[in-house]
Amino acid sequence: METDPHELRNLLRLALLEDIGDGDHSSLASVPENATKRAKLLVKQNGVLAGVEVAQIIFDETAKYYNYPLPKIDVLLFDGSVVSIGDIVFTVEGNARLILKAERLVLNIMQRMSGIATYARQMSDLIKDLPVKLLDTRKTTPNFRLFEKMAVKIGGAVNHRMGLYDMIMLKDNHVDYAGGIEAAITGARKYLNETGRKLKIEIETRNLAEVDEVLRVGQVDIIMLDNFKLDDLREAVKRIGGRYETEASGNITEKTLREVAETGVDGISSGALTHQARSLDLSLKAF
Repeated sequence: METDPHELRNLLRLALLEDIGDGDHSSLASVPENATKRAKLLVKQNGVLAGVEVAQIIFDETAKYYNYPLPKIDVLLFDGSVVSIGDIVFTVEGNARLILKAERLVLNIMQRMSGIATYARQMSDLIKDLPVKLLDTRKTTPNFRLFEKMAVKIGGAVNHRMGLYDMIMLKDNHVDYAGGIEAAITGARKYLNETGRKLKIEIETRNLAEVDEVLRVGQVDIIMLDNFKLDDLREAVKRIGGRYETEASGNITEKTLREVAETGVDGISSGALTHQARSLDLSLKAF
């Protein structure tokens, strides 16, 4: 996934405005205007670290937007590092009010990203010896998808698609609304030809009969096998025979991932990577 730095900074500015509003009155009321202080980011739970680069941008944007001198940040541990309780990720030295303004946003984003990266690493490790990709989905937090997708990648899984705009994904409702599999596929191909867009077409199938129908029609790139039983997954992979990429989906957890991967599918998508991950406990402490 290519991250647009402008989009990243725009999202962070909006998040700062959401939190600070017309001023951090707690700091304005109690902390001297020109005080220079230090803080350290402390790990309070074992896991995989994510969001360090984002944290640096948050401090940078806070300084620029609110007209503070840029703080000095000494990074000790980087994105993707396996961390333990008591580890120090980085230290920051700068205007005290700046540090306090940025503190909660840094923690909120890093805790969430690190939790996702930790879960993605745990899941990826279950199938790391098999030739299959663990994929994320669009089941993300609104306005936070970019950060969650970054965390998935840091954790070792694969970004599938960013949104509705970078792939044609014909799900069950698309097929039903279009009037069937053939109508949905031919409509998608017609749309791409007329618009000149270069997008992959993936179509969801719900049973082996629908797999056979897709194979008859062709003109797709990926066949999704949604909520298939294991025997049917193996049979579907056999029938497809490598002509198209295959993706298994539906009820993918740490308990089911390994056996699904062993059916021979090319990819396994799991919304749980983002919507079931628990935040990692981190703290920013003055010292």
